[in-house]
Amino acid sequence: MKSNSQPIKLFILVVFSCTSLLVSLTPVVAKPTLVSSPSARSDAKTILAQATTYNQPVLPPGPPPGGRIRGGAKRSIGGCPITKHDLTALVSFTKEADSVINVWGKTTVEHPSWFFYVPYTKDLPYAVEFVLQDRDSNEIYKKAIALPEKPGVIGVSLPTTAPALELNKQYRWFFTINCDQEKNSPPTYVEGVITRVELNPAIVKELQTTELQKRYAIYAQNGIWYDALTTLAQLRQKNPKDAALQTEWHNLLGSTHLDDIAAEPIFSD
Repeated sequence: MKSNSQPIKLFILVVFSCTSLLVSLTPVVAKPTLVSSPSARSDAKTILAQATTYNQPVLPPGPPPGGRIRGGAKRSIGGCPITKHDLTALVSFTKEADSVINVWGKTTVEHPSWFFYVPYTKDLPYAVEFVLQDRDSNEIYKKAIALPEKPGVIGVSLPTTAPALELNKQYRWFFTINCDQEKNSPPTYVEGVITRVELNPAIVKELQTTELQKRYAIYAQNGIWYDALTTLAQLRQKNPKDAALQTEWHNLLGSTHLDDIAAEPIFSD
């Protein structure tokens, strides 16, 4: 009997050792499933994009800027026809308790860009115009605007041949569409105020040493609407299928209640 017990003990020991070895190997076999796939990395970029927020600055001192963010068309003879979305300025604004809208935003550049959603197309004989004035209503710049091939977002840039925006001064802009060739009906329009500001040296240095997408986030977090929007529009035009950039665009427009036009195409100015 003693001679038989030794092989049995040895067999049990071998089985136990093999089982322990298999258990210890299980985590090693499972590890490759934890390696991130391209879709997982894309999801991570999207989550990162959702973290960027636009910080609305307080209104400047003095009389409230007022303004108009949407140009609702009126049902009148010769006037602009009703469309799915109204003419819309892609701008930051605040709404006061008495329902007064204040359309106002900052830029850091001397010759900024503006963006507008235009519901009309170039096959229509409508007169479109962009006008920039100083605080005393003196005209700084005026340009006739070509309508796009289909409804969408267009950009209007202040050219380097126009006077540069001065620091800490308010300028009022107008974007007008006159659908009545006889001009007997009022046009549809949007308007607002822009102010050029200077960032502190630390932020300027950070902007100079970072990539374009991170620059957008810096502008947004510091309440520089026009530079954030322009930077993001440029990124989207270069990478139209980038899901993370699309999320950023939706987030930025959503922060100023413009979700309804966030999916509209962007055209180069």
